[in-house]
Amino acid sequence: MIRKAVVVVVIGLLGLLGYRLLASSPGPTIRNDRPNGENIICFGDSLTYGTGAPKGKDYPTRLSRMISGPVMNKGVPGDTTARALDRLDKDVLSQSPRIVLITLGGNDLKNGISKDIAFRNLRVIIESIQDMGALVIVGGIDVPVWGRGFEDGYRQTCRETGAVLVPNIFEGIFGNRQLMSDAIHPNGEGYELIAEKFHQALKPYL
Repeated sequence: MIRKAVVVVVIGLLGLLGYRLLASSPGPTIRNDRPNGENIICFGDSLTYGTGAPKGKDYPTRLSRMISGPVMNKGVPGDTTARALDRLDKDVLSQSPRIVLITLGGNDLKNGISKDIAFRNLRVIIESIQDMGALVIVGGIDVPVWGRGFEDGYRQTCRETGAVLVPNIFEGIFGNRQLMSDAIHPNGEGYELIAEKFHQALKPYL
């Protein structure tokens, strides 16, 4: 009986120690958490552009109001990671980026582009921006059933590059008819929620 009691105590102590080690372990390192540069830039596809929302209801415009400062909208509907990479210099790197918020990968997923290619491109985009001293925040996508593991790609890429990740920018929006303008684009109210998610991720670095 005494041996059993000792074993139980030891197991309990080991469990407590393991919990404390996990709780005290540092989170992922964020690269450029004190960013250089001048401008906040939203870079991406139709989710950045604001497809499906009335004029002025896109998420970059709403985010601008939330932070009481200018935000540049560099969203192009239909952009894949490859097409965004082609215009990265003109639309981001030449604009003195300080913080860049990214929505990319949805069109790669929709168009059947391989996960490896999509996230290789996204990594180049992220690291090119970071090399200028800017902070990068990525809005990930977690699409049930046909997501092809892209949600894990966002997690791995952001962890390895030190970008800030909003794990699922569509959480609470996708599939909700009251927040969507069509099958894949939010409406004005949906973009308001996206702006709020990005705002929460952005606030610690302003």
